Amino acid sequence: MTERDQTLRDQTLTPIRVLYLVKGLGPGGAERLIVAAASAHNRSAFSLRLAYLLPWKDALVPELESLEVPTTCLNVRREWDLRWGMRLRRELIENPVDILHAHSPYPAGIARLVVRTLPRRLRPRIVYTLHNTWGSFSRLTRLLNGLTYGLDAADIAVSRIVNETLTPRRRARTEVLVHGIQLEEARSQMGKRASIRSELGVAPDEFVVGTIANFRAQKDYPNLLNAARLLKERGVQIRIVAVGQGPLEQEMRALHSSMALGDRVLLLGQRDDAVAVLGACDAFVMASKNEGLPVAIMEALALGLPICATSVGGIPEAVTDGVEGQLVPPSDSESLASALTRLATDPALRDHLGAGARAAGQRYDIRTAVTRIEEIYRGVLQ
Repeated sequence: MTERDQTLRDQTLTPIRVLYLVKGLGPGGAERLIVAAASAHNRSAFSLRLAYLLPWKDALVPELESLEVPTTCLNVRREWDLRWGMRLRRELIENPVDILHAHSPYPAGIARLVVRTLPRRLRPRIVYTLHNTWGSFSRLTRLLNGLTYGLDAADIAVSRIVNETLTPRRRARTEVLVHGIQLEEARSQMGKRASIRSELGVAPDEFVVGTIANFRAQKDYPNLLNAARLLKERGVQIRIVAVGQGPLEQEMRALHSSMALGDRVLLLGQRDDAVAVLGACDAFVMASKNEGLPVAIMEALALGLPICATSVGGIPEAVTDGVEGQLVPPSDSESLASALTRLATDPALRDHLGAGARAAGQRYDIRTAVTRIEEIYRGVLQ
């Protein structure tokens, strides 16, 4: 499509049709980025739909549909059930799109092959966003992506470190585009601070550290819980509040019980008001083993919370040690506990890091990233 044709298309308000593809719509970081992006697109120029594989991961469906983004479940109990690929093919034939934007690595690999089976006139251009480092994918997913990556029209990495984990050839064709959040919406949640603390039984003057992290190995809850145990043994007055769900939840609750952490660590499970819970906290913690660029970090910065996090993945791109927060080595509960102790006992440090966080939060307005994504969509259709 020429630039003149694109201009004419925009003038007649014929929207570019985009289908997001993702494994599931549980409340994870990548999924929340999709919702944020959907809220910011120019809907007169772009028509959005979404397809997802797993029917039991549907927590964000109501939020997307409230944004007038229709969702289609490809309805397989396990992602390796390839019948979803045939259902995707039928969806693309019955409801053609201009862009298929994949946000999960394994679905992206299969979708590339599905698209190649379509008649040329029905083949959408494929855009793929990498939300995590290449090494975090399973071996089979890495193989599938490696064989099919070149079929994309454009590739995006959410952080520099994610891009650096690619081979030089793939890295050269992948654009680093830091995404973001609904900045003002996040900041508005600070108004619920008193009511959330009251609900949780937290005193107004109690020092509370929050996290949003699903119960998965990468989030390293054992590291966080062991740091909490050390703080308890040392008499440091800190309450930790964690929002999240996931396959290791029961195992981590058992570990929490075995450490006798009681209400020193509140494992709240999944909550729709996770950002409001963060807004009721005094600092933010993340104990992960690996990351892309966590949405929860962006939210914490937007709220002006001093950060205590492991120096992994894209986290050091968002948090500079001593400016917005403190960075510690991964899987080092002693260092994590010491950093949290400093935050709890040094109000001047908290104020300094909180001011840095508020300033840094300005960088993560999703509208900036969406403007560039729309340029990419237009570019691949030329």
